[in-house]
Amino acid sequence: MTDAPQLYLMTPAGAQASALGPLLTEVMDRFAPACLRIRGGAEEDELGRLADLAREIAHARDVAVVIDDHVKLAQRHGLDGVHLTDGARAIRFARKELGADAIVGCFCESSRHEGMTAAENGADYVSFGPVGESALYRGEPATLDLFQWWSEMIEVPVVAEGAITSELLSQLSPVSDFIAIGAEIWTQDDPAAALSKLWV
Repeated sequence: MTDAPQLYLMTPAGAQASALGPLLTEVMDRFAPACLRIRGGAEEDELGRLADLAREIAHARDVAVVIDDHVKLAQRHGLDGVHLTDGARAIRFARKELGADAIVGCFCESSRHEGMTAAENGADYVSFGPVGESALYRGEPATLDLFQWWSEMIEVPVVAEGAITSELLSQLSPVSDFIAIGAEIWTQDDPAAALSKLWV
């Protein structure tokens, strides 16, 4: 485990491809995420447009792209995999559909048990959150203790997500492989500037 986690960038939920394109390009030109995740919340047609746009921008910069839950959209639009938002149940299905080389990640809220199940079922990474106070997530916040335990006991990479602040970022960095940033910057007037303040 290193002290410098990689950036895991999430698009805004329900984003429109035409509006997001220039902003996403600017952020990804200034920062080098390890992965770009397309959040759900839009109609399937719009998600398809977003998938094509995100793939074009990200793959030009050698960045992998995953999408929330939509295995078929991942296949149809040439994405690198899926991020499952409802625990470990669908991991084996996603792996069977997408193949051994695809990225299959899994959000496990703050549940150590769910995370271990996801790891056993073959998840490429597990994410826990929210790590801060957030109305966007159900359930209890994921504690620093959970990340410390995971980093010591489990080899599967771990992502911290949800209501990231500068203080939380410094606490989580030594015990997280990736830090997911999304709503923290897209709600600001200048997302790239907001990320530069947070990601130092």
